[in-house]
Amino acid sequence: MSTLYLVATPIGNLADITLRAIEVLKSVSLIAAEDTRVTRKLLNHYQIRQRLISLYDQNETRRIPLLLAALEQGDVALVSDSGTPALNDPGYELVNATIQAGHRISPIPGPCAPIAALVASGLPTDRFLYLGFLPRKSTELKRSLENISALSYTLVFLEAPHRLLKTLRLLHQVLGDRRVVVARELTKLHEEFWRGYLSQAIEHFGSDKPRGEITLVIEGSHPPPQKWDEHRLIEVIRQRLCVGTNLKELAQQLADESGWNSREIYQKASQLRQASKENPP
Repeated sequence: MSTLYLVATPIGNLADITLRAIEVLKSVSLIAAEDTRVTRKLLNHYQIRQRLISLYDQNETRRIPLLLAALEQGDVALVSDSGTPALNDPGYELVNATIQAGHRISPIPGPCAPIAALVASGLPTDRFLYLGFLPRKSTELKRSLENISALSYTLVFLEAPHRLLKTLRLLHQVLGDRRVVVARELTKLHEEFWRGYLSQAIEHFGSDKPRGEITLVIEGSHPPPQKWDEHRLIEVIRQRLCVGTNLKELAQQLADESGWNSREIYQKASQLRQASKENPP
């Protein structure tokens, strides 16, 4: 029984390949690559001379019989242009055909742009939803975003630079003004993490046209808090007024905590402050 190795390759910096990945690529009888020209540069860099064939979206189905035949003779490795194969890259059909044929599948972990962007984003990482590339048509994109708008998971997307501004505007329209991280050119010379809110991102990238591969990480939905009763609200307002909290800041803080409208909180806080001035203790 032979093994199909799913080998993660660098997403920018060639030094990010693992020692195990190099060992596997040197040991297999055949390497299937999304683009043989891209992979050949990597192989040459590490002096790997194994036989190389292409496997991309348009020829994956046709290549499967050839690769299954190769697996009858020895181990095979699958790589994409960068990152982890079969994740938004060719390989899903081959993996399933290999399993059905009774061969082993062994992942060789390594670089992955969505995970790299997520862990460096500063947004919650305990629960996240990865959605790959967003639909290109505005109607389909809007529908997809509406379906996930209430989810509390951190959202991770891939996007092309020329569509970024349009996507940010639609994200703001459907999801509201959430925190967002725009991760660009990960592991490369001009790596950048832009952090802020969607409204700020629209303004920033409206004048600063980005280049390179982009991963978007967006804050999940926050369920509205259970509304406090009025007695509790008044008590907390009094406590915070005693420590000198600014009325506007107090209203915004308690709106997030109490479920009350910030305008209502501001009015009550103003009344309480005025009453304390007129009737000092």
